[in-house]
Amino acid sequence: MENTESWTTIIKPKNKLLQVDLGEIWQYRDLLTMFVKRDIVTQYKQTILGPAWYFIQPALTTIMYMVVFGGIAKISTDGLPQPMFYLAGIVCWQYFADCLTKTSTTFTTNQNIFGKVYFPRLIVPLATVTSNLVRMGIQFLLFIAVYIYFVANKVQVAPNAHAFLIPLLIVMLAGLALGFGILISSLTTKYRDLTILFTFIVQLWMYATPVIYPLSTMSPERQWIMALNPVTSILEAFKYGTMGVGTFNWGHLAYSFVFMVLLLGLGIVVFNKVQRSFMDTV
Repeated sequence: MENTESWTTIIKPKNKLLQVDLGEIWQYRDLLTMFVKRDIVTQYKQTILGPAWYFIQPALTTIMYMVVFGGIAKISTDGLPQPMFYLAGIVCWQYFADCLTKTSTTFTTNQNIFGKVYFPRLIVPLATVTSNLVRMGIQFLLFIAVYIYFVANKVQVAPNAHAFLIPLLIVMLAGLALGFGILISSLTTKYRDLTILFTFIVQLWMYATPVIYPLSTMSPERQWIMALNPVTSILEAFKYGTMGVGTFNWGHLAYSFVFMVLLLGLGIVVFNKVQRSFMDTV
């Protein structure tokens, strides 16, 4: 008898470390959507206030910054009301930090799923970046509400055409978080100490980023050093476009974009290499 058996899907190892099969990711778009819904629903599923925490967390963080950094430390906010200035930084930074910390544990937290069924492994970190984008959008509404309140009370702000860069800035934040996240996730399959160390580094990273202070208060030499942090120019561009304050520099923004592209390339190379045999080490 002739063998009439045919295969609908053939799984092959990637021949190139930099290879990303976008067609395959698109083919699994339903799984991506499912992971996104899972991340959004399960985060506050058994809480009393539920999705209200999306507003409560940045609001409480803003109040804490107002008391500690604005009231006690007397740190300048570039002449802007403290709630508006701090919220602008919090909305961007929390999106970056949340994506970064969650994608950095991709292999360790999903090892049971990865060991049982095949799907493109990049689906998981991409779902994390997308679900956090929904959270950022909700928190951005809080920023807009505070923004409108102060504008209605005659607070002088100067939004400008640079605000149209916001979608690009969000993509850059997502790209940086994804690049760093999958790189650290690949390394933690073998070196678990990096998980603890990286959590500590992310906490310190915020203080090396102009979230609670304006870059304009620093000397030009220190501004140049701070600009080496690729997140710095993104936050400054966001503040400059929406409120007219901050230190906007096309060169610094271009540096952050190139840094993001190179980082993503490196992250994908290491990610593809590790995913071939990570089940033997996790």
